[in-house]
Amino acid sequence: MFQAPKGMRDILPEEQIYWEKIRQVVHKIAKSYGFERLDTPILEEEGLFIKGTGLSTDIVQKEMYSFRTKGRDRLVLRPEFTPAFIRAYLEDGLASRPHPLKLYTIGPLFRYERSQKGRYRQHEQANFEVIGENDPVLDAQLIQAFFSIIRGIGFKDIVIQINSIGCRQCRPNYRRKLVAFYNKRKRELCSDCQKRLKQNPLRLLDCKNERCIAATEEAPQTIDNLCPDCHNHFKNILEYLDELEIPYILNPRLVRGLDYYTKMVFEVWPEEEGGRQSALGGGGRYDNLVKTLGGRETSGVGFGMGIDRLVNLMKEKKIKVSGESSPPVFLVQLGELGKKKALKLFEDLRRANIRIASQFSKDTMKEQLKSADKIKAPFALILGQKEALDETVIIRNMESGSQETVPLKKVVKTLKKRIKR
Repeated sequence: MFQAPKGMRDILPEEQIYWEKIRQVVHKIAKSYGFERLDTPILEEEGLFIKGTGLSTDIVQKEMYSFRTKGRDRLVLRPEFTPAFIRAYLEDGLASRPHPLKLYTIGPLFRYERSQKGRYRQHEQANFEVIGENDPVLDAQLIQAFFSIIRGIGFKDIVIQINSIGCRQCRPNYRRKLVAFYNKRKRELCSDCQKRLKQNPLRLLDCKNERCIAATEEAPQTIDNLCPDCHNHFKNILEYLDELEIPYILNPRLVRGLDYYTKMVFEVWPEEEGGRQSALGGGGRYDNLVKTLGGRETSGVGFGMGIDRLVNLMKEKKIKVSGESSPPVFLVQLGELGKKKALKLFEDLRRANIRIASQFSKDTMKEQLKSADKIKAPFALILGQKEALDETVIIRNMESGSQETVPLKKVVKTLKKRIKR
């Protein structure tokens, strides 16, 4: 028997209500905050993510699904959205539109990583990006949008972890301090962090290895080494969050795992579960990415949220999600002529926005009425050979058992009145 590839899964019909709930909230919040939808291809050029996220990042080193096409092109299944958004921004002329440009999307991403609860090699993510301005109020409003989505889904005890990792002006000096600090503790580091010390020392702050966490306790903090511009930018964001009454924790070890981040970075966590292995989502500012990918110096800030993780947490917290109620009408058909007429009646009712259930593959009235009882439909329509010839239909009240024969032409109007009552 075939099975789904490791780290990938089927989303069964009974689970779909959770996914639909999150998608509805995401689309609603996006619209209310003025974001427009942009969808990018699942396949992108490999070089886009090597250059965009950084050669030494885990995404490029370990996690990308890359392959060569028959035409010898190097492509990848997209591992994240932001570089793809910037590629579209530059390629499709979005840079000529009024700024700030607010864009969002929702769709699958692919990363080859160890499968565990809440982490899948194919996972769905919602992404929000604001491109074209450096005002810290945009950072705060973006976090507010994330918070609004979380609250709209039904979560309450959520906290923001936030930090500033500086810019091109102040980061080189901090990097030197960090390298000097870790060089004295090199033997205490895991093998990955010993490599990161040469390639990307900021990533050492974010390592989850217990040995590295212990070694990091007294490491110099980014927030103490910011230039005046970064310091004021971060201070303003925190003041906006205070005004919005959004709870946050300063996390000096938070750096995020991608090279394009500058200044503010953040993650969103369940408040009482700081030990959870994966945040619900996060993001930050990326003021150099557009230029890195061939455009002009252009500011940007964005976030991504993991839909799979949100669904899992909804189940853990037993957040109630109401699915669509059962159709109020069940259509019973008998005989070949009755079945033909019933097909047309089904379509007439659908166009009249009357939700209706049926089982055209069942032939007996007993089987079909049993199905009507199962979904608790208040009314059944019965259309047999006689009714088909007479151009009528029987409306049966499933609770009282009373029946009325009405002309086919009047059934829509009659049903609407009864359903309304």
